[in-house]
Amino acid sequence: MQTYVKEYYEWQHDGTLSSAKEIVPFVLEYIQPQSVIDVGCGLGAWLSVFQEYGVQQIFGVDGAHIDPSMLKIPQNRFSAVDLEKPFHSNAKFDLVVSLEVAEHLPVASARTFIDSLVKLGPAVLFSAAIPFQGGLNHINEQWPEFWARYFLKHGYEAVDCIRKRIWDNKNVEWWYAQNMLIFAKRDDILNNPVLKKEYENTHVSQLSLVHPRQYLGYIQSNRTAGHEDRSLSAKG
Repeated sequence: MQTYVKEYYEWQHDGTLSSAKEIVPFVLEYIQPQSVIDVGCGLGAWLSVFQEYGVQQIFGVDGAHIDPSMLKIPQNRFSAVDLEKPFHSNAKFDLVVSLEVAEHLPVASARTFIDSLVKLGPAVLFSAAIPFQGGLNHINEQWPEFWARYFLKHGYEAVDCIRKRIWDNKNVEWWYAQNMLIFAKRDDILNNPVLKKEYENTHVSQLSLVHPRQYLGYIQSNRTAGHEDRSLSAKG
């Protein structure tokens, strides 16, 4: 994976933290974890918010490019791993988090990445960039159905319960509002009345959404590029 500079993480942190502060309380309505692992945790913003809400067993993993001195969680709660390869933990966690990470990994790593996530715990809070979403070092942007198929191979089914609650929240980065799903084993879903209700209202053929903030920005950038091309052509 491409090396991330300090300035990138500093820029990213505020939006990530504000999003986590809005979203974590909703997640806790559906799942009450005593332990959380964040795969691709960056500086650990999401884990720090889970900790604020009383989750004491937290752990983060990400690539060796992370500067431990910048972490927002204790350094002994972090481990550097190569996410392009299978990874594991001797510990199991109530909730696995992996947000806007999978698109940074090669297509060839997609299956092993999901294989590794589901081995860590029974529920996964997951999001990944859709096609043409854009971003630094996005090399495998896919629609949610692509990832859902890999989860389903392990019996993990999609629950679309978060997005509708944060869709118009300006304190949440639009990519989380667009892409965030919970994946869990069907039996666990059915034994959780709150999650079960949302599961029954989830339409797996309609997981792919495009947020207006992304769509309008994409259209505007294309129009601007087209205008510049026409201007250059006229000058030529």
